[in-house]
Amino acid sequence: MLTNDFLGDNIARLGFGAMRLPIIDGDASNVDQATLDAMVDTAIKAGVNYFDTAYPYHGGMSEIALGRSLARYPRDSYFFATKYPGHQIADTYDSAAIFEEQLTKCGTEYFDFYLLHNIYEASIEVYLDEQWGIADYFVEQKKNGRIRHLGFSCHGRPETLKRFLDYGARKYAELEQRDPETAALFAGANIMEFCQIQLNYLDWTMQDAKAKCELLRRYNMPIWVMEPIRGGRLASLTPEDEARLRALHPEESVAAWAFRFLQGVEGVQMILSGMTTPEQMQDNVRTFAERRPLTEQEEKVLLDIAKGMYGAVPCTGCRYCCDGCPMGLNIPMLLQVYNEMK
Repeated sequence: MLTNDFLGDNIARLGFGAMRLPIIDGDASNVDQATLDAMVDTAIKAGVNYFDTAYPYHGGMSEIALGRSLARYPRDSYFFATKYPGHQIADTYDSAAIFEEQLTKCGTEYFDFYLLHNIYEASIEVYLDEQWGIADYFVEQKKNGRIRHLGFSCHGRPETLKRFLDYGARKYAELEQRDPETAALFAGANIMEFCQIQLNYLDWTMQDAKAKCELLRRYNMPIWVMEPIRGGRLASLTPEDEARLRALHPEESVAAWAFRFLQGVEGVQMILSGMTTPEQMQDNVRTFAERRPLTEQEEKVLLDIAKGMYGAVPCTGCRYCCDGCPMGLNIPMLLQVYNEMK
């Protein structure tokens, strides 16, 4: 298993994302615990040690299911990550109440990695609003040892990403003056220690992921990847496009191409995959058994395939939009139908 050193921790480059866990009878809140346990066993046996969930995943059940599965292993044998849901529409934001609930749901006394969830144009004001004190609270939890590393995920435009990076730098400067002992717990001059972005060969240009990577490198911010195969979209191409890839490497899965693209992106340390089936887990651990970034010719073919998808609406099926829809629409399904027609 490919690994990276992150501040002294040896972390597998493939992480298990828990937004698309196996479910029973099509009920997203009814996680198939037995299948999940088998997938976690396969992951850990192969060297995967990073497990990522979030407060709203699977109707709030992802944290519970993943916590139960990981509790079968020694706590120091894996890295547990979850996120604060400041992106959700609410009248008030109580960081302490949510955090304490998450610790209980996950059955742990601390999180190795904790993220401010989904910084983008409609949520950044919540995170910056000092009346909620969100960043200050989680800095305090890092000081208390209940968070080892603090970061954030971002679906916003490059300018929004830069705005939040600058905010993290300002908060660090304030902390250094007020409490230098706590400031010393952070690796760089920013209270955010890593950033998770949507990154894949389709969004490399379509959602300015290349520009975001360049920005994060300028800020010396380690890059975590989410949606490496875009909710499965890049694992199922048109027959014509799949034939182009199989002509180059007939033994390789379509999904593996997306992961190999990311192996060549400078600054990427962690690649999360939201795996649903044991077969997906097995395929992914094979891909991450060795480093094989794309050749120049292979990358050209892949980016050419991406150009053929530019007319689609960039939806990954995360369903964040559904919670706030006043009409209760199944928005990802509607966009999927549109994209298929397109």
